[in-house]
Amino acid sequence: MFLVILLTALAAVAVASTITALRNDGYHRLPTDPARLPHP
Repeated sequence: MFLVILLTALAAVAVASTITALRNDGYHRLPTDPARLPHP
């Protein structure tokens, strides 16, 4: 029973970490601002 609880807790931490990573690593990228591009 202890192992089931441990695996459930591990899965919950993994899901929370995945959601946090997807929110913070630029997954929702903003469009490039043309004013910031170098001019030739």
